[in-house]
Amino acid sequence: MAGNRDTAAALSYHQRTKHSVESVRRDRHVLDWAIQPRPFKVYVDLEAAPLPRDFDVDPRPALEAIAGAAAANPAAAPDLISLARLLHFSAGVTRRRTYPGGEVFYRAAACTGALYHIDLYLVTGPLADLDAGVYHFGPHDFALRCLRRGDFRGSLVAASGGAPALAGAPAALVFTSTFWRNAWKYRARTYRHCSWDSGTILANLLAVAAASNLAAEIVAGFADDEVNALLDVDPRREAALVIVALGRGNASPPSPPAVTTLSLETLPLSEREVDYPDINAVHQASSLPSGAEAASWRYPFATAPAAKVAADRRPLPPLPPESRPREAIESVILRRGSARRFGHAPIRAEELGAILAATTAPASDFAAPGGALADTYLIVNAVDGIDPGVYFYDREGHQLSPLRHGQFRPQAGHLCLGQELGHDAAVNIYWLADLAPILERFGNRGYRAAQLDAAIAGGKAYLAAYALRLGATGLTFFDDEVTAFFSPHAAEKSVLFLLAVGHPARGGSSS
Repeated sequence: MAGNRDTAAALSYHQRTKHSVESVRRDRHVLDWAIQPRPFKVYVDLEAAPLPRDFDVDPRPALEAIAGAAAANPAAAPDLISLARLLHFSAGVTRRRTYPGGEVFYRAAACTGALYHIDLYLVTGPLADLDAGVYHFGPHDFALRCLRRGDFRGSLVAASGGAPALAGAPAALVFTSTFWRNAWKYRARTYRHCSWDSGTILANLLAVAAASNLAAEIVAGFADDEVNALLDVDPRREAALVIVALGRGNASPPSPPAVTTLSLETLPLSEREVDYPDINAVHQASSLPSGAEAASWRYPFATAPAAKVAADRRPLPPLPPESRPREAIESVILRRGSARRFGHAPIRAEELGAILAATTAPASDFAAPGGALADTYLIVNAVDGIDPGVYFYDREGHQLSPLRHGQFRPQAGHLCLGQELGHDAAVNIYWLADLAPILERFGNRGYRAAQLDAAIAGGKAYLAAYALRLGATGLTFFDDEVTAFFSPHAAEKSVLFLLAVGHPARGGSSS
């Protein structure tokens, strides 16, 4: 299987893009503001179809929606208003700020460097108020633009090798990354960010879908060239990353029309672009050539060995009913930001427990139901009822296993590239995975799945923290030092995602 014959490409890329004290010290990258990319994909000639903004806010409590506790209605199909709601609260512009040099657009989900390189495309059959077609979602004007007219859902089904979630879905969303929009700042490390930033958007989308009783299932295995051709994108610059099937219960879609080349014109991102070959190399190495290959890539698969759990376990206390927030997920998303500074005030053990409980794995084609590819580790600095120290989170038992007791604020600050946010946070939550067995089963494409799995969990924790009126922010890290810090328990594991959580300090309001 392409991408499964060896795993050298993914492991080599991961090794080459690690941060270390030495790599950061010798880094001389200076941002060239003259070629800062445009933050949106803008088609020159396609007519905009404005999306409705009169969607309702679901009163269902946010924590339940984030955890996916709301049971999806198998018969539910999205309509234009529900699609608009999903798009707005996952990848839409939630507020704008003008300043003398221009305008800043704040989006619904967190993104590395606020560079927003992830685009969403809608592939739908005929709905009550939307014709069948392939559409691009434009966050800048909250509109859809039709790339192809007709029912092309069958193209996604074929590309995925008959993924059951897509075969019965009335609609699907395809996530892409335009690499240069992120690589302008982060260079080759951007390919990690493709999954990170898709994951935070997916956390939003899955929560809003759950609050709406709309089924949403992730499909990560598909023939890349076929999906890229459907979207009319050049995979050297913009490539499909993941598909989300929306709704259930439809009959299999009809045979799709032929996929012809469109060559649609878009505004240039910048005067020139810098190519980072490592990005395309790992993406091509993790691509699947056909629907048949995608079908054999998909779960079910042999269950991975259970993570080691220490004998000393500390059950996490439940959040009392009177403390459970009743706020809707949409209002949480609207005030979500990234904390700039944390105070040292402790959070409560039951709040930490609620955050971790919300990080349940979503339905996907790369993990068993309720399962996950990444493990969760914590540096507890200030949590009432939990001794400061280093912990492993036992997901099945919803309990913490202590690895070391003690105050580790200096180490927490150092591990996240010396940022005060890690030092000051009440808790730093890390997701690590043993890539070897994942890549053995899934090939190089397993690298995408592992990064995405950790990022979705991080995005869910992000939202849960804000639902509890706390602050959170994603941080980067010194890769090998993080593994060493959590070892021997985390020996051989790779760090994939980091979220710092705490009380925002005065003057450290989120942006």
